[in-house]
Amino acid sequence: MSDGVCKVCFRHCRIEEGGLGFCGARTCKDGKVVCANYGRVTSLAMDPIEKKPLKRFFPGSLILSVGSYGCNLRCPFCQNSDISWSGIAMRTARKAAGQSEDRGAAGKDGAAGKDGASGQGEVLKTEMVPPEELASAAEYYKEAGSIGVAFTYNEPLIGYEYVRDAAKLVHEKGLKNVIVTNGTASLDVLDELAPYIDAMNIDLKGFTDRYYKEVLGGDRKMVMDFIEKAVTVCHVEITTLIIPGENDSEEEMDELSGWVAGLGPDGADIPLHVTRFFPCFHMTDRDATSVESVIRLADAARRNLKYVYTGNI
Repeated sequence: MSDGVCKVCFRHCRIEEGGLGFCGARTCKDGKVVCANYGRVTSLAMDPIEKKPLKRFFPGSLILSVGSYGCNLRCPFCQNSDISWSGIAMRTARKAAGQSEDRGAAGKDGAAGKDGASGQGEVLKTEMVPPEELASAAEYYKEAGSIGVAFTYNEPLIGYEYVRDAAKLVHEKGLKNVIVTNGTASLDVLDELAPYIDAMNIDLKGFTDRYYKEVLGGDRKMVMDFIEKAVTVCHVEITTLIIPGENDSEEEMDELSGWVAGLGPDGADIPLHVTRFFPCFHMTDRDATSVESVIRLADAARRNLKYVYTGNI
């Protein structure tokens, strides 16, 4: 990933020397695109594995969860916006890169753009946690019932180098690694991480290109390609957050769950989490998803899949 062009995701940001990509977590140093948020932790907590959510991977266990900042999507309903893509997150990214406050992050074509968010000049507090320290912490909490480390909260794949380095050390201690991701990353990134990852929860946020492009600022095909490869290298569970009026038809759920079921001979065994939306962030103009809708769509998915779970109800 050199010449100032980032190839982590479909955006292929062209990042100027010392600048930032769209995600706020990748920069250019000596003509090479590198991870700007390497080891910069915003969140560290012990969570039940079911909170990731993973229902069929070491159920009943705990896992040390770690997050940084930045994201390569722009979901208007983001529950972790302060560390993902709000003005606060982008100001943190610029401070880490030594930039001035008025300098924007690269957009899809690499041009500087506004982050369009809030924060009144605030900057997130981050702690430097080298891979060795994270692996040692994971080992320490093993006695408390932790099985390893989950890379989560923001989008971990935009800082895949840190995930790779830390996960390798976690594996060497006989522990597990989990990634919670939007799946918007290249297969080259997945290949870098595959030897060290035991499980993933991947968002498949909807099943139309319109929704991915116009609402999320993403690329559905990239996510589908990522999922298709990921199920061949580790345990995978999928989450779909149901937004009223966007991705809540039975027809779309039938197509989504049918596609998942077709992912190899064991596709029907891939767990799907159908999750209820609550108004938040930039999407407070609509009601929460009804419990009845979540149950109805979960039932639709069960026509194709064996393991379908409802969330947030």
